[in-house]
Amino acid sequence: MEPMRVQIGPLIFDHADYDAEGDVLYLHVGEPVDAEGEETPEGHVVRFEPGTQRVVGLTLINARSLLDRDGRLIITVPETLEASAPTS
Repeated sequence: MEPMRVQIGPLIFDHADYDAEGDVLYLHVGEPVDAEGEETPEGHVVRFEPGTQRVVGLTLINARSLLDRDGRLIITVPETLEASAPTS
């Protein structure tokens, strides 16, 4: 399987794992590491390098459902970013 690269605003994630049963998308910068999580106003979780504001991961809850319904995801980290599904 080819590595996946996901860009959301200025953030680039090079590791992604999707739990289809739970509809949760886990995005990471580099290999997953221990991090401090903070819930966004939209119900997702931003993961920061401990003691910093450097984003090292995102946990997107109901990712597929939201993309299917709205065509995009809204994530506040700490500024609001938007991601859209590619159109085919």
